[in-house]
Amino acid sequence: MKKEKFYLRYLDPLTDFGFHRLFGTESSKELLINFLNEIIKEEGLIIDINYLPTENWGFTEKDRKAVFDFFCTNEKGEYFVVEMQRARQPFFRDRSIFYASVPIRKQAPRGVWDFKLKTVYFVAILDFILFDEFEEDKNQIVEYVHLSRKRTKTIYSEKLKFVFVELPKFKKTEKEIETNFDKWLFLLRNLYKMEKRPAAIQGKIFDTLFELAEIRQLTKSDMEKYKKSVLEYRDVRDAVVLAFEEGEEKGIKKGFEKGREEGLTSIIQKCVQMNMPIEIIVELTGYSKEQIVRYTSYS
Repeated sequence: MKKEKFYLRYLDPLTDFGFHRLFGTESSKELLINFLNEIIKEEGLIIDINYLPTENWGFTEKDRKAVFDFFCTNEKGEYFVVEMQRARQPFFRDRSIFYASVPIRKQAPRGVWDFKLKTVYFVAILDFILFDEFEEDKNQIVEYVHLSRKRTKTIYSEKLKFVFVELPKFKKTEKEIETNFDKWLFLLRNLYKMEKRPAAIQGKIFDTLFELAEIRQLTKSDMEKYKKSVLEYRDVRDAVVLAFEEGEEKGIKKGFEKGREEGLTSIIQKCVQMNMPIEIIVELTGYSKEQIVRYTSYS
């Protein structure tokens, strides 16, 4: 399997460290606002945001099995759960519903309440393909999911909305960049490979992004964190790719997508062979430490 090269000019936005640096701080929140407005595409949706501590809402490192990145509100009190997911996991759709339901449940005050809710948006940036059931799914990069009536195909409620961005489906080259949407997705996929800023990506918001993404501006401590984040990202990607390459030969690729145990066992065993920390295997598969030990000789 061919190793990807990580150049030493710009951060990789799909690493945990890179994603947080570019979108998860007060100094970079204009980037998150611009990105969310571009992806969700609802006029006047976000003017400003406030980051909320995830721990207070039950989103802790111990509780979750994915990179749950940001939780914030806009000036209208609407909630945004933003997650960057690096690799396929079983029951990802179920987990997205669970994460989105927490801000719904937490809105209930003590005492009498009329049940009027603020809208909750679950936004997932995916480094894998989630929707491939239909031929037209191949070219649909952003998938919007709402609660709807089955018979009439009309919206049942606007209070719970899901947005899934499938990065592997974005295939445009630098010369094909046209819109602000194109710029964001091109950067998410290619920033770490760039030796210089593309002429097609200009504007104040991207001035901020390229400045924050400069690796040479990292402190020694941050550089160590970034290196670790890159290695973890590569391990997850490599384990999944290897397992799927072998799995296709054994006819288990579809089984993994449906959560079959034999597909997951192959993933787990490959992770163990690569000496991957058990915490990363837990994150990748969604299984507990006890289950992983049972599937392998990991100790």
